[in-house]
Amino acid sequence: KRGAAVTVLPYDFDFNKIADEFDGLFISNGPGNPNLVTETVRNLRTALNTYERPIFGICMGNLILGLSAGLKVFKLRFGNRGHNVPAVSTSDGKCAITSQNHGYALDDKIMPEGWTKYFFNANDGSNEGIRHKTLPRWSVQFHPEAKGGPQDTEFLFDEYLDRVRADKLKRVGTSVFIPEIST
Repeated sequence: KRGAAVTVLPYDFDFNKIADEFDGLFISNGPGNPNLVTETVRNLRTALNTYERPIFGICMGNLILGLSAGLKVFKLRFGNRGHNVPAVSTSDGKCAITSQNHGYALDDKIMPEGWTKYFFNANDGSNEGIRHKTLPRWSVQFHPEAKGGPQDTEFLFDEYLDRVRADKLKRVGTSVFIPEIST
């Protein structure tokens, strides 16, 4: 819908070997305990130190990015599940109605150097996102694609692609983006 091509890789694939082939990394959602995807965390930790292009994660991607940055993850007592969960932006104080289905959260009491809280849950205060203070790396715990508000947080995909395209323009010098068409 936004003119971007996506390459889907298995969760345990070491994408660092081919990372330069991509204009950005998107860490998607998925089921389960984020503490069990150690290879993914290790690979993303490497990317945080070597990959200079934008990185964005949603839901499980938020937890994996947080683990890779040095945060811990804990199991929520009941989890956050539903299509009307309020998440507050620490940037502007606006509250978005989000869709969520997760049982874990980042322990953000002590943020790693260079990182800050991005969103928090208005109901239970749990972490709903993190971002790097200077580098193009951020994530959210909720599902921006699920139209919780109905489109309260869809802008996050636009922000990510804007950063990817601006970075590519700086590197390659072109503003023409032709989406790949799968056959």
